[in-house]
Amino acid sequence: MKNRLKVLRAERDWTQGDLADALAISRQSVNAIETGKYDPSLPLAFRIADLFDLPIEAIFLRD
Repeated sequence: MKNRLKVLRAERDWTQGDLADALAISRQSVNAIETGKYDPSLPLAFRIADLFDLPIEAIFLRD
């Protein structure tokens, strides 16, 4: 699944570590999601959407 996580994170000047801390996940998990190696669970996708104050569809895109 494609996503805009890296762009959204960069717009806020957050490191992967900053985002990981905000989501209570590892930096490696953030990296895996950003690179498309891992699709987040639905609860995690909702937490990400809430953090960025965007709908899930604005962050995660179908291939």
